[in-house]
Amino acid sequence: MENNGAAMNERDVHFQLPSPSHTTTDYNALIDTTTTATTATPPSSPSSPPGTAQDPESSYVSPDQPSTNVNVNSSSAPSVLLVTTKDDANDYDNANLDVRSFASTVLTADGIADPTSFKVNCLIVFLGDMSRGIFFPTMWELVQQLGGDQVMLGYVIASFSFGRMLVLPLFGSWSTKYGYKWTLQISTFILFLGTILFAQVLTVQRAWYLIFANIMLGIGSGTLGVTMAYASEVTPKRQRTGYIAWVTAVQYAGTTATPFIGSLFIVLCAREREDQEYKGFPEINEFTAPALFMSFMSATSLFLITKYFEDRQRGAKESPRKLSARQYANEELANTSTCFGFFTVRTLCLIGCMALNAFTKGPMSCFETLGIEFAESRFDMHRAEAGSIVATMGLLGAMSLMAMGLICQKFDDTQLTSGGVLLFIIGIFINTQLDQDEMNAPWRYSLSMFLCYSIGYPVCHTALVGLFSKIVGRRPQGTLQGWFSASGSVARISFPILAGYIVSDYDIETLFKILAIVLLIASSFLVAFRRVLTTLAS
Repeated sequence: MENNGAAMNERDVHFQLPSPSHTTTDYNALIDTTTTATTATPPSSPSSPPGTAQDPESSYVSPDQPSTNVNVNSSSAPSVLLVTTKDDANDYDNANLDVRSFASTVLTADGIADPTSFKVNCLIVFLGDMSRGIFFPTMWELVQQLGGDQVMLGYVIASFSFGRMLVLPLFGSWSTKYGYKWTLQISTFILFLGTILFAQVLTVQRAWYLIFANIMLGIGSGTLGVTMAYASEVTPKRQRTGYIAWVTAVQYAGTTATPFIGSLFIVLCAREREDQEYKGFPEINEFTAPALFMSFMSATSLFLITKYFEDRQRGAKESPRKLSARQYANEELANTSTCFGFFTVRTLCLIGCMALNAFTKGPMSCFETLGIEFAESRFDMHRAEAGSIVATMGLLGAMSLMAMGLICQKFDDTQLTSGGVLLFIIGIFINTQLDQDEMNAPWRYSLSMFLCYSIGYPVCHTALVGLFSKIVGRRPQGTLQGWFSASGSVARISFPILAGYIVSDYDIETLFKILAIVLLIASSFLVAFRRVLTTLAS
């Protein structure tokens, strides 16, 4: 077929997309092909109204050639690319418009048609990580009340992520099979039960019961993959990182800003004398008050889900969508076999993103485990003061994520992830040279928390979620997002336990050195696969 402006009317031309068994290994050449195809796409017309810029996913036809559209037949395997005339394609789209499964929560040119459901979705994200953050200032003291040490604290912190890991893939598949609303109702009810159990920890006075209550909280908050999948499915790809930044900001605020509430309960519910014993519910103290507050929030969220959340309807398969020349080249690259034919390039990149997620969440979980003990032993801070600093830096991190939409216009997801990891490493490295004999200056603790909590981790994690979602593309996001979140939960289980043993046998400075090395290893993946990741996410 000649590309010299010859007419292509009244006929179909068939191309065979490469199957996963395609044996080409030189995918750098394929990236060059993709880049060449991308440069042919023009910017939006200056006369177009705001918000109507040409979608990068739509096909483009040179003005020198007759108008054509490219469609892919998703019902066959491997996929078959169909090039038809523009008039035929428009007739086909109009005839099949009613079978598209967008329902009431649908894509628009610039955003989401159901803002109420999206807000409820964000509330569930906030609630899930609030069940971890609100207990941050009091968890170390609670473990000590039960006769535990740093190792026991590591197991307690890990138990939350263990419960979350158990259900993340399961909830993801349920959201695809039964719908988002039903899945969120079940998980929120379990979270409500977990808060009731947590309020009775001091009544039972057993460490195993605290671990069990924390596992229940983790199970109830195991909807991160579901909520991220919902946000991914109802947002246009070209703006997805910006929307995910908002969801991640809410999630991050739940983890790092809600220690403000926990610190407030310490001040309001402090015991009158030092020898006074703590008891469980119905006594209101600094340990039961956060749990009861979470019970109220869980019950409120369950009501809002039932009353206002509109589920996405699962109808017939979408009609064949249009593919541009760039998308066709991307598919060829994504389906190229690598690693001796065991994986495709897309699969390998998805696995790499999961590993990177684990390697960044692991160090963050160590801060959550030992941050208060670290502030007390190296900076002579009270746990309420340390919790307030962490919450302040977390709030700044959530605010920085609000600007991700603007930042994404200057940098791609791979660059943002790399920059965030670099700042994260610097924040950790500050803590490797502390004085163990005398108390250190408090500003060093604040600076470290700022680099890690306010900039490094939130930026790299948000960009990584957006990168993973774009590589997945229009495939069902629920299950894959569940596995992505599960990879982070594996790190949140193993790292706190290992951190407890390292601090007990050596010191916390040694732990920070190990964490810096882990992040350096993680950054090597971004350096090695930068071009491929950027191409597949485009």
